[in-house]
Amino acid sequence: MNKVYPDATSALAGVVKDGQLMAVGGFGLCGIPEALIDALQASGVKDLTVISNNAGVDGFGLGKLLNTRQIKKMISSYVGENKEFERQYLANELELEFTPQGTLAEKLRAGGAGIPAFFTRTGVGTLVAEGKETREFDGATYVMERSLNPDVALVKAHKADKSGNLVFRRTARNFNPACAMAGKITVVEVEQLVETGEIDPDDVHLPGIYVHRIVVNANPEKRIEKRTLSEKKGA
Repeated sequence: MNKVYPDATSALAGVVKDGQLMAVGGFGLCGIPEALIDALQASGVKDLTVISNNAGVDGFGLGKLLNTRQIKKMISSYVGENKEFERQYLANELELEFTPQGTLAEKLRAGGAGIPAFFTRTGVGTLVAEGKETREFDGATYVMERSLNPDVALVKAHKADKSGNLVFRRTARNFNPACAMAGKITVVEVEQLVETGEIDPDDVHLPGIYVHRIVVNANPEKRIEKRTLSEKKGA
Protein backbone atom coordinates (compact mmCIF):
# COMPACT_ATOMS: atom_id res chain seq x y z
CA MET A 1 0.00 0.00 0.00
CA ASN A 2 1.48 3.34 -1.07
CA LYS A 3 1.01 5.92 1.68
CA VAL A 4 3.12 8.67 0.11
CA TYR A 5 1.39 11.54 -1.73
CA PRO A 6 3.09 14.18 -3.89
CA ASP A 7 1.62 17.20 -2.08
CA ALA A 8 -0.73 18.21 0.71
CA THR A 9 -3.65 18.84 -1.65
CA SER A 10 -3.60 15.31 -3.03
CA ALA A 11 -3.08 13.88 0.46
CA LEU A 12 -6.41 15.41 1.56
CA ALA A 13 -8.30 14.58 -1.64
CA GLY A 14 -11.27 12.33 -0.96
CA VAL A 15 -10.61 12.49 2.78
CA VAL A 16 -11.88 15.86 4.02
CA LYS A 17 -15.58 16.76 3.85
CA ASP A 18 -17.96 19.36 5.23
CA GLY A 19 -19.09 18.86 8.81
CA GLN A 20 -16.31 16.53 9.91
CA LEU A 21 -14.82 16.12 13.36
CA MET A 22 -11.12 16.78 12.86
CA ALA A 23 -8.06 16.66 15.13
CA VAL A 24 -5.04 18.84 14.40
CA GLY A 25 -1.75 18.27 16.21
CA GLY A 26 0.49 20.92 17.70
CA PHE A 27 1.00 23.02 20.79
CA GLY A 28 0.80 26.72 20.13
CA LEU A 29 2.64 26.95 16.81
CA CYS A 30 5.03 24.14 17.69
CA GLY A 31 4.53 20.98 15.67
CA ILE A 32 1.56 22.13 13.61
CA PRO A 33 1.00 20.60 10.15
CA GLU A 34 1.41 23.87 8.24
CA ALA A 35 1.10 22.52 4.69
CA LEU A 36 -1.92 20.37 5.55
CA ILE A 37 -3.69 23.34 7.18
CA ASP A 38 -3.06 25.41 4.05
CA ALA A 39 -4.42 22.62 1.86
CA LEU A 40 -7.44 22.26 4.12
CA GLN A 41 -8.13 25.98 3.76
CA ALA A 42 -7.79 25.75 -0.02
CA SER A 43 -10.17 22.76 -0.14
CA GLY A 44 -13.04 24.98 0.98
CA VAL A 45 -14.55 22.42 3.36
CA LYS A 46 -16.67 24.06 6.04
CA ASP A 47 -18.66 23.50 9.22
CA LEU A 48 -15.72 21.71 10.80
CA THR A 49 -15.45 20.79 14.46
CA VAL A 50 -11.73 20.95 15.23
CA ILE A 51 -9.99 19.32 18.18
CA SER A 52 -6.75 21.11 18.94
CA ASN A 53 -5.00 22.27 22.08
CA ASN A 54 -5.29 25.83 20.78
CA ALA A 55 -6.51 27.74 17.73
CA GLY A 56 -3.31 29.12 16.25
CA VAL A 57 -2.78 32.86 15.95
CA ASP A 58 -4.31 35.49 13.69
CA GLY A 59 -3.50 34.60 10.10
CA PHE A 60 -1.43 31.48 10.81
CA GLY A 61 -2.10 27.87 11.73
CA LEU A 62 -5.75 27.26 12.52
CA GLY A 63 -6.17 31.03 12.56
CA LYS A 64 -6.33 30.80 8.76
CA LEU A 65 -9.39 28.55 8.95
CA LEU A 66 -11.05 30.91 11.40
CA ASN A 67 -10.50 33.80 8.99
CA THR A 68 -12.27 31.89 6.22
CA ARG A 69 -15.06 30.76 8.60
CA GLN A 70 -14.48 27.07 7.91
CA ILE A 71 -14.56 26.13 11.60
CA LYS A 72 -17.91 26.12 13.40
CA LYS A 73 -16.68 24.66 16.71
CA MET A 74 -13.40 24.27 18.58
CA ILE A 75 -12.64 21.65 21.22
CA SER A 76 -9.62 23.23 22.92
CA SER A 77 -7.86 23.95 26.18
CA TYR A 78 -6.19 27.29 25.34
CA VAL A 79 -7.63 29.92 23.02
CA GLY A 80 -5.60 33.06 23.73
CA GLU A 81 -3.50 35.08 21.30
CA ASN A 82 -6.13 34.99 18.55
CA LYS A 83 -8.27 38.11 18.19
CA GLU A 84 -10.46 36.62 15.46
CA PHE A 85 -11.23 33.64 17.67
CA GLU A 86 -12.21 36.03 20.46
CA ARG A 87 -14.37 38.12 18.14
CA GLN A 88 -16.24 35.14 16.71
CA TYR A 89 -16.78 33.53 20.12
CA LEU A 90 -18.05 36.69 21.80
CA ALA A 91 -20.36 37.31 18.81
CA ASN A 92 -21.78 33.76 19.14
CA GLU A 93 -20.42 32.91 15.70
CA LEU A 94 -18.16 30.12 16.98
CA GLU A 95 -18.87 27.30 19.43
CA LEU A 96 -16.29 26.34 22.04
CA GLU A 97 -16.04 23.18 24.11
CA PHE A 98 -13.46 24.24 26.67
CA THR A 99 -11.53 21.21 27.92
CA PRO A 100 -8.71 20.99 30.49
CA GLN A 101 -5.43 20.26 28.73
CA GLY A 102 -4.72 16.92 30.41
CA THR A 103 -8.30 15.81 29.88
CA LEU A 104 -8.09 16.74 26.20
CA ALA A 105 -4.91 14.70 25.78
CA GLU A 106 -6.47 11.73 27.56
CA LYS A 107 -9.68 11.94 25.50
CA LEU A 108 -7.56 11.54 22.36
CA ARG A 109 -5.31 8.86 23.84
CA ALA A 110 -8.32 6.90 25.07
CA GLY A 111 -9.98 7.20 21.67
CA GLY A 112 -6.90 5.74 20.01
CA ALA A 113 -6.77 2.93 22.57
CA GLY A 114 -10.40 1.95 22.02
CA ILE A 115 -11.53 3.19 25.45
CA PRO A 116 -14.96 4.86 25.11
CA ALA A 117 -14.84 6.87 28.35
CA PHE A 118 -12.91 7.43 31.56
CA PHE A 119 -13.29 9.11 34.95
CA THR A 120 -11.20 12.05 36.15
CA ARG A 121 -11.28 14.44 39.10
CA THR A 122 -10.31 17.35 36.85
CA GLY A 123 -13.23 19.73 36.42
CA VAL A 124 -15.41 18.38 39.23
CA GLY A 125 -17.56 21.17 40.62
CA THR A 126 -16.93 23.48 37.66
CA LEU A 127 -18.64 24.31 34.37
CA VAL A 128 -16.57 21.54 32.77
CA ALA A 129 -18.62 18.91 34.66
CA GLU A 130 -22.06 20.34 33.89
CA GLY A 131 -24.37 17.74 32.32
CA LYS A 132 -21.85 14.92 32.72
CA GLU A 133 -22.11 11.78 34.79
CA THR A 134 -20.24 11.82 38.10
CA ARG A 135 -19.31 8.88 40.31
CA GLU A 136 -17.63 8.39 43.66
CA PHE A 137 -14.48 6.29 44.01
CA ASP A 138 -12.73 5.88 47.37
CA GLY A 139 -14.54 8.88 48.79
CA ALA A 140 -13.73 11.26 45.93
CA THR A 141 -16.00 12.50 43.14
CA TYR A 142 -15.00 11.92 39.53
CA VAL A 143 -16.55 13.15 36.29
CA MET A 144 -16.93 10.89 33.26
CA GLU A 145 -15.38 12.12 30.03
CA ARG A 146 -16.07 10.59 26.63
CA SER A 147 -13.11 9.79 24.40
CA LEU A 148 -12.60 11.41 21.00
CA ASN A 149 -12.42 9.63 17.64
CA PRO A 150 -12.05 12.28 14.94
CA ASP A 151 -12.96 11.47 11.34
CA VAL A 152 -9.59 12.85 10.23
CA ALA A 153 -6.37 13.67 12.08
CA LEU A 154 -3.78 16.06 10.62
CA VAL A 155 -0.39 15.47 12.19
CA LYS A 156 3.16 16.84 11.98
CA ALA A 157 6.25 14.64 12.46
CA HIS A 158 9.92 15.21 11.80
CA LYS A 159 10.60 11.98 9.92
CA ALA A 160 8.68 9.05 8.46
CA ASP A 161 9.56 5.95 6.52
CA LYS A 162 7.36 4.88 3.63
CA SER A 163 5.38 2.57 5.92
CA GLY A 164 4.40 5.53 8.09
CA ASN A 165 6.57 4.86 11.13
CA LEU A 166 7.09 8.27 12.72
CA VAL A 167 9.79 10.15 14.60
CA PHE A 168 8.87 13.43 16.30
CA ARG A 169 11.40 16.13 17.11
CA ARG A 170 11.61 17.39 20.68
CA THR A 171 8.57 19.40 21.83
CA ALA A 172 6.74 18.81 18.55
CA ARG A 173 6.01 15.45 20.16
CA ASN A 174 3.09 17.00 21.97
CA PHE A 175 -0.50 16.30 20.88
CA ASN A 176 0.59 14.81 17.56
CA PRO A 177 0.92 11.12 18.61
CA ALA A 178 -2.42 11.19 20.43
CA CYS A 179 -4.16 12.82 17.44
CA ALA A 180 -2.65 10.26 15.08
CA MET A 181 -3.80 7.35 17.23
CA ALA A 182 -7.33 8.69 17.62
CA GLY A 183 -8.04 9.57 13.97
CA LYS A 184 -10.07 7.23 11.81
CA ILE A 185 -7.92 8.50 8.95
CA THR A 186 -4.55 10.06 9.77
CA VAL A 187 -2.61 12.25 7.35
CA VAL A 188 0.91 13.16 8.41
CA GLU A 189 3.20 15.94 7.20
CA VAL A 190 6.93 15.26 7.58
CA GLU A 191 10.20 17.04 6.88
CA GLN A 192 12.10 13.89 5.97
CA LEU A 193 11.01 10.68 4.25
CA VAL A 194 13.20 7.58 4.20
CA GLU A 195 12.85 4.02 3.00
CA THR A 196 11.11 1.47 5.16
CA GLY A 197 13.64 -0.09 7.52
CA GLU A 198 15.94 2.94 7.71
CA ILE A 199 14.53 4.01 11.08
CA ASP A 200 15.77 1.88 13.94
CA PRO A 201 12.72 0.27 15.60
CA ASP A 202 13.88 1.64 18.96
CA ASP A 203 13.71 5.16 17.51
CA VAL A 204 10.11 4.89 16.28
CA HIS A 205 7.80 7.10 18.35
CA LEU A 206 4.59 6.02 16.62
CA PRO A 207 4.14 2.90 14.47
CA GLY A 208 2.89 3.18 10.90
CA ILE A 209 -0.30 1.23 11.67
CA TYR A 210 -1.84 4.58 12.68
CA VAL A 211 -0.80 6.45 9.52
CA HIS A 212 -2.77 6.34 6.27
CA ARG A 213 -1.22 9.11 4.17
CA ILE A 214 2.13 10.92 4.14
CA VAL A 215 3.23 14.16 2.52
CA VAL A 216 6.67 15.80 2.64
CA ASN A 217 7.07 19.48 3.58
CA ALA A 218 10.84 19.79 3.77
CA ASN A 219 10.94 23.50 4.64
CA PRO A 220 8.11 24.49 6.97
CA GLU A 221 7.99 28.04 8.24
CA LYS A 222 8.02 27.07 11.94
CA ARG A 223 6.86 30.48 13.05
CA ILE A 224 7.49 31.49 16.68
CA GLU A 225 4.51 32.78 18.67
CA LYS A 226 6.42 35.31 20.75
CA ARG A 227 10.05 36.19 20.20
CA THR A 228 11.64 37.26 23.47
CA LEU A 229 15.14 38.75 23.53
CA SER A 230 17.16 39.60 26.59
CA GLU A 231 19.67 42.42 26.57
CA LYS A 232 23.30 41.39 26.82
CA LYS A 233 24.89 42.42 30.08
CA GLY A 234 27.12 45.45 29.68
CA ALA A 235 25.53 46.45 26.37
